[in-house]
Amino acid sequence: MGTAFEKAIGLIAAGDETLLDIISVTLKMSLSSSILALLIGVPFGVFLGSSHFRGKKVIVVINRTLMGLPPVVCGLLCFLMFCGVGPLRHLKLLYTVKGMVIAQIILITPIVVGSMEPFVDGIYPMIRDTSEGLGLSKGRITKLLINESRYQIVSTYLLALSRALAEVGAVSMVGGAIIFKTNVMTTAIMNYTNMGNFQMAMALGIILMGMSLVINIVVSLIQRGSEI
Repeated sequence: MGTAFEKAIGLIAAGDETLLDIISVTLKMSLSSSILALLIGVPFGVFLGSSHFRGKKVIVVINRTLMGLPPVVCGLLCFLMFCGVGPLRHLKLLYTVKGMVIAQIILITPIVVGSMEPFVDGIYPMIRDTSEGLGLSKGRITKLLINESRYQIVSTYLLALSRALAEVGAVSMVGGAIIFKTNVMTTAIMNYTNMGNFQMAMALGIILMGMSLVINIVVSLIQRGSEI
């Protein structure tokens, strides 16, 4: 165990080519999927939180159900859509980073919506009353809501990024964990452990835990700042 840990630190310090490639693919996939999920999820979450219409509760329940969508089920659905007999086979997304990003967007967007909807629902009545008194348009009210939700948006994005970094099931099925192409940190840790290459698996684990620690520290600072 101690030897494997020392070798893992050595790989990180030496900037191992395989290690750097896995980190690069992971960041490319995670940053792309989390940003796109945020761009889709925040407006929809703000809309749900600030609206009252027939069927809203049904949509909220459906979204909360999708928040718990098993990654392997998402991976299976994407695989069936992208494979050689699937309806999206002409896009050639199977075993590509783009396909992995799409799978993660499906998983992460409901989480973004589910994080924004209750927050906006809580602050909307006060903002609505003030805005109506000032005669602000719906567009101005929406901008005001987004501005008042800025800490929540950043916190939600970091949550989405953390979820993207930790994903295994869907990206493994859609990406195939192909070395120097679609191999990301989570799938690589699993594969290297099965191969008995504990130093590489541990090196990736150390880096992944470091990323998670940084994200959680930033989230804590943001939450503290929002309370001031």
